[in-house]
Amino acid sequence: MNTRSIATVSLSGTLDEKLRAIAAAGFEEVEIFEADLLSFNGSPRDVSDLCGELNLKICAFQPFRDFEGMPEPQRSRNFARAERKFALMHELRTDLMLVCSNISPTSLGGIDRAAADFRELGDLAAKHNIKVGYEALAWGAHVNDYRDAWEIVRRADHKNIGVILDSFHALAPGFPTGPIASIPADKIFLVQLADAPKLGLDVLSWSRHFRCFPGQGDLPVVTFMEAVQAAGYRGPWSLEIFNDQFRAGSAVRTATDGLRSLILLQDQLAQAPEALAPKSPTLGTGFLEFAVNETKAAELSRWLGQLGFRKTGAHRSKDVERWSQGSIDLVVNSEPDGFAHSHYVTHGAGVCAIALDVGNARQTMARAEALQARTFYQPVGPGELEIPAIHGVGGSLLYFLDAAGNNWDTDFEPLRSDAGADHLIAVDHISQSMPYDEMLSWLLFYTGILDLQRLPQMEVPDPVGLVQSQALIAPNRSLRMVLNGSSATRTLSNRFISEFFGSGVQHIAFVCDDIFRTVAAMRARGATFLRIPDNYYDDLEAKYGLDNELMTILRDNRILYDREGDGEFFQIYTHVFDERFFFEIVERRNYQGFGAPNAGIRLAAQAREARPVSVPRV
Repeated sequence: MNTRSIATVSLSGTLDEKLRAIAAAGFEEVEIFEADLLSFNGSPRDVSDLCGELNLKICAFQPFRDFEGMPEPQRSRNFARAERKFALMHELRTDLMLVCSNISPTSLGGIDRAAADFRELGDLAAKHNIKVGYEALAWGAHVNDYRDAWEIVRRADHKNIGVILDSFHALAPGFPTGPIASIPADKIFLVQLADAPKLGLDVLSWSRHFRCFPGQGDLPVVTFMEAVQAAGYRGPWSLEIFNDQFRAGSAVRTATDGLRSLILLQDQLAQAPEALAPKSPTLGTGFLEFAVNETKAAELSRWLGQLGFRKTGAHRSKDVERWSQGSIDLVVNSEPDGFAHSHYVTHGAGVCAIALDVGNARQTMARAEALQARTFYQPVGPGELEIPAIHGVGGSLLYFLDAAGNNWDTDFEPLRSDAGADHLIAVDHISQSMPYDEMLSWLLFYTGILDLQRLPQMEVPDPVGLVQSQALIAPNRSLRMVLNGSSATRTLSNRFISEFFGSGVQHIAFVCDDIFRTVAAMRARGATFLRIPDNYYDDLEAKYGLDNELMTILRDNRILYDREGDGEFFQIYTHVFDERFFFEIVERRNYQGFGAPNAGIRLAAQAREARPVSVPRV
């Protein structure tokens, strides 16, 4: 069975910090990157001893650069250098050295010349019981294709010389993967894995800054690994990631994400030691829970009432209320202790938990646990329902409810309401803000556990920077999640994080079937909405040629509009509650997007209403 490995270059921190994070995540093997060893305050044997304590096997030492095809005196010097590295590897207790294809402008081309160099290196390596793996860099001076690297290895014809295959170097340039299957399994010494988003960059810059874990990018890594499997390779699957975000973020989080990506990839290819529980169908949002104190609870309840929600339940033993409309259930928790109270103390008023209706809660929980999600348990009172939960974005909770048979509402005493007819139907989408460098992590979290599909990432203009927005959608469209992050410190998304101590739900959209009737009913109850400038409506009229009656009602109600083909989208926003979160009301008419062209208009309007940020004087 293939073991799971990662290169130390993939993580932030010192070498010992990286190794501890790698071991804690559950990896079995590790590649030691030479730069990490050179900066380590200890001997190679100390590194080996630490790996032994952590139950980590060092599967490779890398990289050895600019070797093959060099003229004298550099050629002789390279062999002396290699022998020194072999001695170092004995101290590390590893027997595989990675040699990447030469990028030196002084190197000489020629497959036979390179093969001769590797044959001689193989003789030297054999004296030290070392194996040498040759990897084609996509920007190599003479060898940039794994097929040429394999031909050099084949002609070298030495038992200590093999090829190393890297998914990025094969897939980023668009090389076919089929020929991999014809390489003898015993000549593939290591397989390295990396994904990447589609970017219009030169391959070197693309590789050095934007690699990511399998499943986080757009490269066909599964197809690559199918070819590797066809070759009969049984060695480690090793992650080698060069990514600025990863090397600046938490080593523990990155290592956990890396292992999660390999578990998912192995499961896709039926190579996991234990098969994951299959993804259970996602059937919508069960409830959203808001953590507040007593004062904020009263304010929020009044606000919900203006939006047409009615109080339908009071918790049998806690200061918790249930508010409902259509299939939407909102829980307002002002209990003075417990998880919700802790969340309120830390983050202020806001969503502390999302409950999702799934086909099988137990199955979904088992999958989440296998993918390293942190489970959550809280004592429940007599007669109260224990709902399976894991920790989610920003320390919030993600509950799983069986769509049939999990009656979480039995914890509530039903209340009757004389409120009018419902106008809102369901939760349309939930938007979460997070640090930009955590977006890939939560993308893998959601798509790994739930049956959610990625849409292309978009850039949304905030008045003071760009916000990256990633939508995730269930195949049946019962759940839409939007992840937002920005590297600009003053955007609304980043202020939400910096001023309220972490990530979380910033925006909840509810769908209705007649936005004009819905908004009229809300205004009649005292609701007010975000002010959209007249300039927007002047442009809208010119852009789409809408009739005067529709333009008048859009303008009078401050409703935004977008069109995709035959589809139409209407949206309106509330003001922000306690500087923390806001609601959106939408109507969809054969429209599947999120009104992206209007996002900048909304952000600018919210920026005008937001509390000013003090800017340091220069």
